[in-house]
Amino acid sequence: MKAFVVNEPGAPESLQLTELDTPIIKDDEVLVKVRAISINPVDTKTREGKSLYNTLKETEPVILGWDISGEVVEAGEKVTYFKPGDEVFGMVNFPGHGRAYAEYVAAPEAHLAHKPANIPHHEAAAATLAALTAWQVLVNEADIQPGQRVLVHAAAGGVGHFAVQIAKYFKAFVIGTASKENHDFIMNMGADEQIDYNEYKVEDVVMDADIVLDSLGEENSLRSLKCLKEGGKLISILGGAKEAVQEEAKKRNIEAKNYLVHSSGEDMAKIADLMSQGKLTAHVSHVYDFEDIAKAHEQVETRKTRGKVIVHVS
Repeated sequence: MKAFVVNEPGAPESLQLTELDTPIIKDDEVLVKVRAISINPVDTKTREGKSLYNTLKETEPVILGWDISGEVVEAGEKVTYFKPGDEVFGMVNFPGHGRAYAEYVAAPEAHLAHKPANIPHHEAAAATLAALTAWQVLVNEADIQPGQRVLVHAAAGGVGHFAVQIAKYFKAFVIGTASKENHDFIMNMGADEQIDYNEYKVEDVVMDADIVLDSLGEENSLRSLKCLKEGGKLISILGGAKEAVQEEAKKRNIEAKNYLVHSSGEDMAKIADLMSQGKLTAHVSHVYDFEDIAKAHEQVETRKTRGKVIVHVS
């Protein structure tokens, strides 16, 4: 099979198209013929030798990627939920070695869900790591409730545009930060209020949020504490809740924590259900051919992508 490997970390050109053996699945895994994959910021950082690179290096060859949508072609002996011919999607083995940049991926049964029949593969692939992050932060960690005020930073981005929709599904009042150019986009996603971060300091506008989803880092997390009411929750997906943030949060009687998404077929099934009903939409702004995966990385690295970047595999 064809796969992209990283022999040495570096620029997008360090992704090398290679011929490898098709994976041999374990008893609890399925072999997926990949139709589409999603590219995330963690992919580009890992390619550079940062983030999860050292973890992946322990089991060479290093094959990036975790987000897939495709078709089951083989099922392990202990697999009961999927069979050959089933269309599936999910985030595989995160934060371990997902090996998604390949024509075939061995995926644990517990990390996948049935792809909704009315959702194409490129949209399904888009609704994996980013959608899972938004779901796990807002639902599993923050315990979002109707009527709460939720502030979503970078609301037009991958995680952000899913977070806006999920918060709105739970009947929250949703405030999103974005550039002026993305105002209409995030309002169409369901935001009740938009803040242009180029024009305003968010802490000068929002002061009574119940939940803040931070995707920008420590400085933004610290500023965002001022946006929360007493007893509120700040959850950073970029490690922003560092010691200084934690100390300030305690003074304000605010809960501040970091969160790293994890693979979960159970959560993927809930996302699949919302997508099948049209209550959750994946916005795909760029689609590249498999051979052009370096260009997909370059697009993600602009940090200006609306929604998601997808690579068509087969």
